[in-house]
Amino acid sequence: MSKNGLKIIIVGAGKIARTIVAQLVEEGHDLTIVDISYDVVEEFTQAYDCMGVVGNGATYATLKEAGIETADLFIAVTASDELNLLCCTIAKQFGDAATIARVRNPEYNREVGYLRDKLGLAMIINPELEASKEIARILFLPTALEINSFAHGHAELIKIRLPEGNMLDGKSIASLGKNITNDILICAVERNGDLVIPHGDFILQSGDIISFAATRKSCLSFLKMIGFNTKGVRDTIIVGGGIACYYLADQLLRSGIDVKIIESDTARCEELSELLPKATLINADATDKELLLEAGIHNAQAFVPLTGIDEENIVLSLYAREVSNAKLVTKITRITFSEVISRLDLGSVVYPKYITAEYILAYVRAKQATIGSNIETLYQLFDSRVEALEFSIHEGSAIIGVPLKELKLKKDVLIGFIYHKDTVIIPSGNDIIQEGDNVLIVTTHHGFTEIGDVLQ
Repeated sequence: MSKNGLKIIIVGAGKIARTIVAQLVEEGHDLTIVDISYDVVEEFTQAYDCMGVVGNGATYATLKEAGIETADLFIAVTASDELNLLCCTIAKQFGDAATIARVRNPEYNREVGYLRDKLGLAMIINPELEASKEIARILFLPTALEINSFAHGHAELIKIRLPEGNMLDGKSIASLGKNITNDILICAVERNGDLVIPHGDFILQSGDIISFAATRKSCLSFLKMIGFNTKGVRDTIIVGGGIACYYLADQLLRSGIDVKIIESDTARCEELSELLPKATLINADATDKELLLEAGIHNAQAFVPLTGIDEENIVLSLYAREVSNAKLVTKITRITFSEVISRLDLGSVVYPKYITAEYILAYVRAKQATIGSNIETLYQLFDSRVEALEFSIHEGSAIIGVPLKELKLKKDVLIGFIYHKDTVIIPSGNDIIQEGDNVLIVTTHHGFTEIGDVLQ
């Protein structure tokens, strides 16, 4: 397929649609948004370069008007799982578009493979489940601000902040490889809001936020070596008993971590106590300071506000920061003031809508790619200023068999690792990429669809 834009229909004009549309329009795709609200569709078409159709996305008449017969991709992200699945099923009947549905309900999640195969879906996306996985990864290594997983979990990109007086302060990246470890690669550095894809002569300073690629084992030994605590948390307080809470608590309990859940709705508390018998449920309003102190917030090792109200999550995290040393993870669903949020000390911040957008973007870019490679994973880091892309390398790729030092890479492109036959290689100039490998690319460029895009 050429790199021409795809024709994409999105049903459901909520938060997630807004994030997806903003990205896809920027990358030159032909978008049509479908929603039952005239005002919402009007707002979208005025804010973004996209078409709008007012109507029910589960009817042929509406989908025909949106152009289903010639669409390349159909995405259903309404608030209803059932409606999303129905929209995709109907879209399949009248066109040849690949279909993606947002499905959040844990009951459907248990049958995700069956649903995908039987309904012929390209992808099922569950933002709450993916956000909970990201939060769990952070709680297993709480000194990290962010952890992104690659190569089927064999490699990670870890973000940390260098504290005052850390042994890396004043060290160049080249000297790090000579004197401390060759098993990690620093891929991006943020300093005072400026972002750098660093070379060997780059000097690190305390206060820098660095993102490095490593295997989990190498990551732990590197962090230990530079004085970071690498123990996971033993207990967690979660505020808000929604779907994300259920997914997170389930993962933590299965890993042997104690979980307390504070939820104000009595019926939901009873439901969760049956679903999660090992969790401690507290039926109360978490905005009550006395209640939080009684629940043991001052001694908690981790505190994760997952209410549906961003402002409440932010205030709860700021309060927890004052009264405890807990690892904080703050979920932000709606608020778009990322530059303000990054100045607040909220610990690790997780945005489910961006996680969803990353999955869809990876799929769209993979669909555009020509011969030679395919995007497996895509993450946007540092407020979307950096992209980390994992490519699988196929026959016909221009980079196969060439030593890395001979590849003419574009400026601000870095090869983070090569995943070769179940081994993660932190590359040197003499390493080569072979057919069947996976390769991590970290770059400030946007819109790469295939591995050849890294070359000048």
